[in-house]
Amino acid sequence: MYDVIPFSALSVGDRASVSKTVTEADGALYIAATGDFGPVHIDERYAQATRFGRRLAPGIMVAGLCTSVLTAELAGVLGVSIEDRFWFTGPVFYGDTITIAVWIAEKDEATRTLTWEASATNEAGLEVLKARATLKYPRPKPAQPDTGGSP
Repeated sequence: MYDVIPFSALSVGDRASVSKTVTEADGALYIAATGDFGPVHIDERYAQATRFGRRLAPGIMVAGLCTSVLTAELAGVLGVSIEDRFWFTGPVFYGDTITIAVWIAEKDEATRTLTWEASATNEAGLEVLKARATLKYPRPKPAQPDTGGSP
């Protein structure tokens, strides 16, 4: 089932980290689902002529892994993304194992928003992605009076 973590249970500094090897299958599924057929992702000959020298995993797919760590390991599913910013600071190649660290950077009780940040590093310890984004949480529903009747 889904992790339903209330806004009140989250604090600045809370953090989670997950490692994942980015596979050809990951890229193929992402590319098929989105239509992102950029040649640097799918054409080895094209990619060899770029400054990277080989095919790259799609950056937005890697960014999506950050949001997956956020919801599955840290903040649950109640918050809705209202702003996302990603910086692609290095290449991710198929076969790379990346470690994604996500943490809560700010919490605003008045607006019921969390600002989270992330950093992804490859197995050599080089940062390949940074993120900063905002989640908006719903207000809790008021308790319903117990009328003593059956459901």
